[in-house]
Amino acid sequence: MDTRLLRNWKVSGLILILFLFAAQAYSNSWALTEDEKNSISVYKKAGAGVVNITTIVLERNFYQGVVPREGAGSGAIIDPKGYILTNNHVIKNAQRIEVTLSDGSKWRGQLVGTDPYNDLAIVKIDTPPEKLHVLPLGSSKDLEVGQKVIAIGNPFGLQQTLTTGIISSLGRSIRSEGGILMEDLIQTDAAINPGNSGGPMLDSDGKIIGINTAIFSPSGGNIGIGFAVPVDTVKRIIPDLIEKGYVSHPWLGVTLFPIVPGLAKELDLKVERGAMIMEVLSGGPADKAGLKGGTKMLNVGNALLPIGGDIVVAFEGTPVNSSDDFVRMVSKKRPGERVVLKILRDDRFKEVEVDLGERPRQQ
Repeated sequence: MDTRLLRNWKVSGLILILFLFAAQAYSNSWALTEDEKNSISVYKKAGAGVVNITTIVLERNFYQGVVPREGAGSGAIIDPKGYILTNNHVIKNAQRIEVTLSDGSKWRGQLVGTDPYNDLAIVKIDTPPEKLHVLPLGSSKDLEVGQKVIAIGNPFGLQQTLTTGIISSLGRSIRSEGGILMEDLIQTDAAINPGNSGGPMLDSDGKIIGINTAIFSPSGGNIGIGFAVPVDTVKRIIPDLIEKGYVSHPWLGVTLFPIVPGLAKELDLKVERGAMIMEVLSGGPADKAGLKGGTKMLNVGNALLPIGGDIVVAFEGTPVNSSDDFVRMVSKKRPGERVVLKILRDDRFKEVEVDLGERPRQQ
C-alpha cells in the first residue's frame, strides 16, 4: 500500500477518534437538563453556607438522674461576624452547642437570641471570616405556588444533603408542639426530615427565602408536607435577636375559643363567627381595658368551657372569623399600640380600646 495513502488513513482515524471523544463530551454536557444544572449550581454556591448543629441537653431519666441527650439540626450562615440562623427548637435548653462547617471544622456555638413564637434562633461562632460563606437573604414577598425551591441541610445527621421541590402553598398556619400558632408559613413538597430543621430554603438564585422549621408526618418522616418561616419574617426579627436576645411580641392576656355557626346557634348568639374570650389574665392589657371572660361553664363536645365572656367580632374594623384569625391580626401590631375591638356583650355590640402589652418571654 502506498505510504502516503496509509498516512492519510492514520490521520483520518485519529481525527475520527478525536471527533468521537468530543461528541461524547458534548453529549454528556447535554445529558443534564437546565433544571439539574441549576440545582447543581445552587448546591455548589450555597452548600458551604449551611452548617450542622449538634447540641447537648441535660434531662432527667426514670430514676430522676441527670443524663445528657444529643440533638441535631441545621443552620445558615448569615453574617461574616459568625452569626448563624437556625430553629429555636434545635437549640432549646441546650447546655452545649457545636457547629460543624462544610469543611469539617468544629466550633463552639454561643446562643445569641431566641424567638419561640417564630421558632427562630441566632447562634454565633468565633472563627476567621474567611472560613465563613455567607448566604444572601432573598425576599418572600412575591413567592408563587409552583415555584421551585431547594433545601440544603443535614437530615438524620447526613451532612450537606440537597432536596428539591416546589412551593405547594403559601400563608399556612400551624401550631407548634408547644401550642404556639405559627403563621404565614411556606408549604413545600421538598423532602424535609429530622435534622433539616433550621436549614435554608433557597430559590433558584441560591438566595434564602425561608428557614425550614416543621413537617406534617404521622410517621415522623417526610411525606411531602413541610413548612418554612418566610425570610421577610426572618429579616424583621434578626436585629432584635442580635441586639436584645429576644423579640417583643404584642399581647392581650386572654384565652380564646372560636365561635362557629353550630356553637353560635347553641348559645343563641347574634353572630355566627368570632373569637370568644374565655379567660382574662388579671392585670393584663385586656383586663385593664375592661374586657370580660366567661361567667359560667358549658359542656362543648368533650370539653368544659367557660362561656358568657365577650365575643370579639372585629379588629380595627376588620371582621374576626375565628380565634386564630384574631391572633393573626394582633400579631401584626407592636407592643404599646392602641387598637379598637368590636365586641358582643350581653347581646349588645360595643367598641373597646385596648393598649397592647408585651407578651411574656418564653424559652
